[in-house]
Amino acid sequence: MTNQTTATLEQAAGGVDQGGTVDKSGNRVRGMFAEIAPRYDLVNRMLSGGIDVWWRHVTVSRAAPPPTGAILDVCTGTGDLALAYRAKCGPGVRVVASDFCRPMLDRGIEKSAKTGAAIEWVEADAMALPFPDATFDLVTVAFGLRNIADTSRGLAEMARVCKPGGRLAILEFSLPKNVIIRNAYLWYFRRVLPFIGNTVARNRSDAYTYLNQSVEAFPSGEALASLVRAAGFDRVEMVPLTFGIATLSIATRAS
Repeated sequence: MTNQTTATLEQAAGGVDQGGTVDKSGNRVRGMFAEIAPRYDLVNRMLSGGIDVWWRHVTVSRAAPPPTGAILDVCTGTGDLALAYRAKCGPGVRVVASDFCRPMLDRGIEKSAKTGAAIEWVEADAMALPFPDATFDLVTVAFGLRNIADTSRGLAEMARVCKPGGRLAILEFSLPKNVIIRNAYLWYFRRVLPFIGNTVARNRSDAYTYLNQSVEAFPSGEALASLVRAAGFDRVEMVPLTFGIATLSIATRAS
């Protein structure tokens, strides 16, 4: 679920600069995800209680694959969403999964090899996708949009490779609107999740501290919808999942 380029901040480990900005510099994020790649899927299932599997199921159901054509899963990570789409697609649908962190991509390749899933795996930056304009009928990104150093640039690239009338599906963490649920979630997110995640993943880069920081800093609701529309999409629909812990945003590429 990762893709960024040039370093915009130079801190190597802290994650947040003195002004409170989350460090999403390319080298840091790529190295962080490379370090946790071997246990990434295990930690995800532990921390979410497996509910992330249901979130992807909802995504595939609400943003259904086209009967023919092509799908691109950007920031695919270990490929769970691409694999979920492949399982629901007919043989005439091309499924492409891209990510700029090779160790994460390699885990997805291993999983698809075990199941025989026909997926094209491409090592690529989300801000410079190596595909022609208007190639894909559906572009998806799960838990990776917030990791792109320049969100608007990443969305613009997704719009560029999406066919007019095609769709964009963004599955991303969000913060619950209910005050009681939000406060309980933030306590878990800030105090429990980083400790368990960093311990089980055995990483030195505080990847799961970065997780909660990046979620809290990322635009959601109308702020995200505005960015999606500015990139060239319209008819933005937002579907809160599990009390708003995650949100599925679906939009259509403007003609």
